[in-house]
Amino acid sequence: MDHYENFPVASWLCPPELRAPILALYGFARTADDLADEGDATADERLQALAQYRGHLHQACEQPDFLSDPWSQVFQDLAREHRRWHFPLILLDDLLNAFEQDVIYTREQRVYRDRAQLLDYCRRSANPIGRLLLHLVQVQDAESLCMSDAICSSLQLINFWQDLSVDIPRGRHYLPEGADLQQEMAWARQLMLSGAPLVHRLPGRFGWELRLVVQGGLRLLDKAQRLNTFKCRPVISRWDAPRMLWRAIRM
Repeated sequence: MDHYENFPVASWLCPPELRAPILALYGFARTADDLADEGDATADERLQALAQYRGHLHQACEQPDFLSDPWSQVFQDLAREHRRWHFPLILLDDLLNAFEQDVIYTREQRVYRDRAQLLDYCRRSANPIGRLLLHLVQVQDAESLCMSDAICSSLQLINFWQDLSVDIPRGRHYLPEGADLQQEMAWARQLMLSGAPLVHRLPGRFGWELRLVVQGGLRLLDKAQRLNTFKCRPVISRWDAPRMLWRAIRM
């Protein structure tokens, strides 16, 4: 996925009954990401739009006949799936908090001080995605949630280290000042591996979907550790698919 990297868009591996709620959640996250990132709006205009978007989220989920201009399709889809799946709205609020934080940190040219600050950001920007997906498959035990958080935080960190050549010119500084990039990549790998046993706790095709997500993140790390990501951005290509599939099978 190119646009909203933390969200695995429903593929042919995903159980058919989960595709509609996953796509509704993806549409919500992608549109919020656009409000925070795309176009020529000022920081204040972006924050105002995100605040309005948050209000529409709660109105749409509480009032089935609510019409959300200009995001009617997003919230119609989300409200329809919410009536069936009862999404924990606090997780969607957390996502919006993270998008707002991106706007504020970019405007004020803030740098993340340390790993604790990065993990706090990941708790709102990435971990809600995994928890929403676990909600759909009714896996809610504490150990599985912790593993999901580790995978999602790792994916967010990998995205940071992959995108340094893109983020820094845009005023986004996720690498803590004085941090060693190779050590940060090793930390992201350790997080991913600590969460990887979750694949054995998820049913059927959904577990296989997660195997490929994990292996995709690890493959990106392999490439990033061999490149200067301050100058170029590693990407997954079709030539990586056989290796990722083999590693997914071996899990």
